[in-house]
Amino acid sequence: MMTTTEKGNKGEEMACIHLLELGYTILEKQWRFGRNEIDLIARNEASICFIEVKLRDNDWAGAPHAFVSKDKQRRVIRAAHQYLSKHVDEDLEARFDIVSILHNSKRTEIEHIENAFFPML
Repeated sequence: MMTTTEKGNKGEEMACIHLLELGYTILEKQWRFGRNEIDLIARNEASICFIEVKLRDNDWAGAPHAFVSKDKQRRVIRAAHQYLSKHVDEDLEARFDIVSILHNSKRTEIEHIENAFFPML
């Protein structure tokens, strides 16, 4: 049985492969600002995408993306603000996506949800 860290790393690896197949460029993996972490930062054309990855082996309690809490969204948004201020000189649209992965011995389903959440004004 995989540990939580191993499961997270496996999900991020699967998400990277999926995003690369869609033409994204992976800029960062597990980027941290203090205690806040962004699983993946990617670029697609004129957008920079801050991506939370959720991997589950079953969906009996709900789809994997349903487990991205409001608190987690706030932490990703906070870290994204820091990343943009330190690393991005261009005027790019920022987007917050979720890659939701259901993976077990019987099936693998990957759903990429663009604009899954937004910063609150």
